[in-house]
Amino acid sequence: MQLAQARVARKNDPDGTKENILQVATEEFVDAGFSGARVDAIAEKTKTSKRMLYYYFGSKEGLFLAVLDRAYAKIRALESRLRLENLAPEEAMRSLIRNTFDHDDANPDFVQLVSIENIHRAEHLKNSDVLRRTNSGVIDIISAILKRGNDSGVFTRRVDPIDLHQMISAACFFRVSNRHTFGVIFNRDLMARDLKVRHRDMISDMIIAYLKS
Repeated sequence: MQLAQARVARKNDPDGTKENILQVATEEFVDAGFSGARVDAIAEKTKTSKRMLYYYFGSKEGLFLAVLDRAYAKIRALESRLRLENLAPEEAMRSLIRNTFDHDDANPDFVQLVSIENIHRAEHLKNSDVLRRTNSGVIDIISAILKRGNDSGVFTRRVDPIDLHQMISAACFFRVSNRHTFGVIFNRDLMARDLKVRHRDMISDMIIAYLKS
């Protein structure tokens, strides 16, 4: 009876089914990596079948790409909702940096997925125009803030927006991706609240100081 009800639910709510598969697949890839993740395990946990997973996503590679796309789309959506064009350039840049910091801090699965894809030398991302389009938006946002800042004289340094995105991402990403090794080596919990507050301000202050120097 429960299996029949599940089949009806899947038939009536394909978007919900796909979202459930992506949630479970995210956990599987984060826990086991791309190579270790098993489509059988994902199908079992979602009470679907490998055939249905392949119907929706084409292959294990396609499923992993969909998981990556979902993870990247989340942070890009957060950025688009900030309405940074309504803020003065310095406050807009600080808001973007804080948003990146808070997102990475709250989403260690995202950091893990990106790390896994780097282990595989981005072989999956290379096949995805969708992901490239998804992530181009943040460069447009940064470019617009920099232009307003330079035009108004608030920012005196001319900066390549991709370089700046790299610097912001690196600072926010490292404290999550390396929290275990860094914590053991220096006996410091990077997830401690007082350190989060301090590091969030430090990263923002460093970027702004650089743009004004």
